[in-house]
Amino acid sequence: MDDERAAALLKAERERVTELLEQRTAIREAEKQAAGETGDWIDRAVPLTSEEINDALANSLRARLDAVGRAEKRLAGGTYGRSVRSGQPIPDERLEADPTAELTVEEARRR
Repeated sequence: MDDERAAALLKAERERVTELLEQRTAIREAEKQAAGETGDWIDRAVPLTSEEINDALANSLRARLDAVGRAEKRLAGGTYGRSVRSGQPIPDERLEADPTAELTVEEARRR
């Protein structure tokens, strides 16, 4: 895969994940605000469960952004498209599906 295509894929992934993270943040803020309002009696566990789910999703999205950052560093360093473990080439099809892939399919299966 050429560097221009890789950069475009990584940029698109960064934008997608950033947007999702911003949506998560907005949802969490709206839920905090709604929790402070008076209204019907509700099970107090529901907001806690929702908050835990939102936190888990936000953490997953932050981890994805970290993976994008690592891939961007590999691209800048000339090692993008190669396994971080073995140095073997990662097929373009895998990078198209997941531009942050760090391992070959075989290495990922063994992991």
